[in-house]
Amino acid sequence: MKNIVNGIDMTEFQQFAEGVSQDPSISKARFNVETRWAGQTRSVSTIKSYELRGKNYERNFHIAADEPTEILGTNTAPNPQELLMAALNACMTVGYVAIAATKGVTINSLKIDTKGELDLRGFLGLDEAVNPGYDEVQYSVYIDSDGTDAQLEEIHNAVLQTSPNYANFSRAIRMVPKLVIAEK
Repeated sequence: MKNIVNGIDMTEFQQFAEGVSQDPSISKARFNVETRWAGQTRSVSTIKSYELRGKNYERNFHIAADEPTEILGTNTAPNPQELLMAALNACMTVGYVAIAATKGVTINSLKIDTKGELDLRGFLGLDEAVNPGYDEVQYSVYIDSDGTDAQLEEIHNAVLQTSPNYANFSRAIRMVPKLVIAEK
């Protein structure tokens, strides 16, 4: 009989976690996204594969991005900022659901609402003193579950400690840029 909580098979989850714990040399997950310009402000990102525990897994997903018409785009897809916030919310959603499941807490509904404000003077290069990115991002988590307030607070704190994208948002990431110019 399977132990399923919040749609997650807890036996498989525990086996996965134990495998990672037993052999830290294969604890890495590597992700790669290739993005190509598709004209005007549009781009399409392709996810072809990822590596987990030393093994490569094929995937085939495409994610379009575009700017709204007010920012010179064609409004055919979410813009990069919306995708960034969606990635944060999706990652934290996984955390809330999985951590709740490990504690036997059933989630009936979960919503994360995230907001941020950019100063376009930085983005447009009009003022070097203005940050082109976010100075602050606010989010609210709305959760309905059978857990106690104390359990939900514990789950919330665990998500803040373990969510990769929360960590990406709240801490600096060392970026290693490389420009490759086509031969002429």
